[in-house]
Amino acid sequence: MARRRDELQCIAAEKFGWRQLTGEQLAAMEHVMAGRDVLAVLPTGAGKSAIYQVPALLLDGPTLVVSPLIALQHDQIEGIEGSRAPEAVALNSAQRAAEREHAWEALRQGTAEYLFLSPEQLASDEVLDAVAELGVSLFVVDEAHCVSAWGHDFRPDYLRLAPVIERLGHPRVIALTATAALPVRADIVARLGLREHREVLASFDRPNLRLGVDPLPDDDDRHQAVLTRTRALTSDPATRPGLVYVTSRKDADTYAGELAAEGVRVAAYHAGMKAADRDRVHAEFLRGDLDVVVATSAFGMGIDKAGLRFVLHAAAPESLDTYYQQIGRAGRDGEPAEITLYHRPRDLGRQKFLTAAKAPEQALAEVATTLSGHGAPLKPAELGKAVTVSAAQRTRAVNLLEQTGSVGVTADGRLEYRDSGVDPGQAVAQGVEAAEAHQRLIRSRIDMMRGYAETTGCRRQFLLGYFGERLERPCGNCDTCTAGTAEPASSGDGEFPVNSPVEHAEWGRGVVMSVADDTVTIVFDDHGYKTLSAPAVREHGLLAAE
Repeated sequence: MARRRDELQCIAAEKFGWRQLTGEQLAAMEHVMAGRDVLAVLPTGAGKSAIYQVPALLLDGPTLVVSPLIALQHDQIEGIEGSRAPEAVALNSAQRAAEREHAWEALRQGTAEYLFLSPEQLASDEVLDAVAELGVSLFVVDEAHCVSAWGHDFRPDYLRLAPVIERLGHPRVIALTATAALPVRADIVARLGLREHREVLASFDRPNLRLGVDPLPDDDDRHQAVLTRTRALTSDPATRPGLVYVTSRKDADTYAGELAAEGVRVAAYHAGMKAADRDRVHAEFLRGDLDVVVATSAFGMGIDKAGLRFVLHAAAPESLDTYYQQIGRAGRDGEPAEITLYHRPRDLGRQKFLTAAKAPEQALAEVATTLSGHGAPLKPAELGKAVTVSAAQRTRAVNLLEQTGSVGVTADGRLEYRDSGVDPGQAVAQGVEAAEAHQRLIRSRIDMMRGYAETTGCRRQFLLGYFGERLERPCGNCDTCTAGTAEPASSGDGEFPVNSPVEHAEWGRGVVMSVADDTVTIVFDDHGYKTLSAPAVREHGLLAAE
């Protein structure tokens, strides 16, 4: 064990200039070298890329890195180019033919060790066949939370990765993400088909972030409060730059316009902008030409600027997963940063309304009937021509039928109906139940977001409890601690310890996430997060330890 660690550390120093790997990095690398699949959850800036970059040099065959954004691929390739490691190449839609040819040639000759691809490209039979010939030794899934419908940035194309992994002979798999609560981690493991995997989790605690919530029932008051605080923070070099997150493109443009009119160096960022304009804002922000960006959640993955001094939310997002990911962009240099949520309770009621979509029964019926009645698996494009529903509805139906096992993806990316005694009518019913269960999970996350915004206890204890991490005492660096309302959390060592499995008569199996003197918060497999009265649990025997 010590010899292996020394070898890994030596390569890290000689090839990448990293004098000392962290305990989490080394633990994950050792699991990889032992032939295990690994799920690593480490905050941005903690060196997740090292977990695959170093072992890759000890394994025969190239390393395939699945990364969702061209910008992310570019940043990681630049980092490798600045080292003494072998070449890293990418294959993406932005390349010229000559660049693609060079990438394939370098891979075939063995001069390139790292190949970056998007999940969409791996849906191509031609690309997958060519990759299969390379003898991939390590399969890396970056931003792995995208595979989970529980995650804050779910992408259906990530669901196709499990059959890709098997098509490549199931090389060692590393799944990497900065944010993953327990349900997301379980989803990642199941959907990627990880084998005898190990999980390496860093603490979710960011003690340098001062957490606060400003409850404002009136929208106009909130609007002015956000503008006033942003002006104050950007007027002082010590408290800028920062981000203001909003929930709509209109709000991004409105806030940015008002701040610009007062001389603030500001830009809006949202998915409605042209790609060139988004790239320009991104570059200007990283260069230090902007003091604040007002953005929707589109300003997300790939934003790595160490010295952000504040993140403000003009409204609560739909989950603490999203919230944690967004506030985590502040204070990555370890210096203090301000985190404030401007909360209006009715916003979360609107979030619940927006997530109350009905199950796509017609789409489920058409997809299940078409696939079951066809003599051979269909390409997704062929299925699209055979059904009448929209592409979005078709994709959602396929995803639901995949979750229930009625539909599968073949090694060459085709869709097939898996006849296991379930007729299309039964498959539709199972798909409807899966959709309804997902809606319950989403609504429970909204309830937990409300709980964070409205708690009088230590906010950091609440936030960490959501991720299954226990903070023994109030943090002293949030608004409730300052106000004196925070009380010490329960030790969690009683009848239902944190992270212990439990059973509820109505809601089924769950895992204890946090324990206080008067409440127990549990995430149930089929019903999401529930916060129960601890006295009621004890008095009525509502929970049974597994």
